Amino acid sequence: MIFQSHIPTFPLNDYIERIFYYEGLSPTHNLDRFLPDGNTEIIINLNETPQSIHHNQTLNQIQTCKKVWVSGVRTKPITIPSGKGSRMLVIAFRKGKGFPFYPLPMNEISDHVLEADLIFRQSILDLREQLLASSSTGYMFLLTETFLLTHAGFDALQADSFSRCIDYAIQQIIKFPNQLCLEKLSEEIGYSQKHFIHLFKSQVGLTPKQYMKVLRFQKVILEIESTPIDDWSFIAHQSGFYDQSHFIHDFKEFSGFTPNEYLTKKTDSLNYVPVA
Repeated sequence: MIFQSHIPTFPLNDYIERIFYYEGLSPTHNLDRFLPDGNTEIIINLNETPQSIHHNQTLNQIQTCKKVWVSGVRTKPITIPSGKGSRMLVIAFRKGKGFPFYPLPMNEISDHVLEADLIFRQSILDLREQLLASSSTGYMFLLTETFLLTHAGFDALQADSFSRCIDYAIQQIIKFPNQLCLEKLSEEIGYSQKHFIHLFKSQVGLTPKQYMKVLRFQKVILEIESTPIDDWSFIAHQSGFYDQSHFIHDFKEFSGFTPNEYLTKKTDSLNYVPVA
């Protein structure tokens, strides 16, 4: 198995969490339930075999992904291949930071997986061809950085004051997903609540309230990983839920499982749950 991760140089490192390449994965299962995590990605398939998305309940194939696709921020889980036999390069954006690289509002791709050439036209397919011809992963990472800088622009990234405001809001939501007052947050940023919601939705893909619910769910996932589960009501309280019934409802909405079902199915791969 090969897995290599790369953190881009400035200014891309403020917007891209990492670029990673992998091949030769050999999990024993075929499908994963991929849980909402607040992130967006561009996925470049370096094999000719298409990938697929499956119905969460029936597991029937419902969508084919061929060469390159984008995955918007999600409020629902999706069922995808486990990575067996895949060869991929993935661009993982920092939370809420993909906006400068896209030619459309991010809410237009939320809860969707779309063929990337519909958004980036021929240039993203040209990048894939260049990656296929590359002799090293280091050169692949360099080509990918060049593509990203070309689409966003070095100067534009440095002058991106609107994104800095939204980034501040996201950092506050990450720190306090269970107790943050969004009205107070919009006042801190200096926008009306209506304008703040519009700006946040266009740059992140969800409303602040929706995004806070996703990150509150992620707080629960991290609590489960770090805390012995003796009492679900304690986890619910720690994560800011009104009561245990609201906690179970939201958990099942975001994962497709009850908390107890999740415990029996999860592995060490955070946010990926084997289903077949």
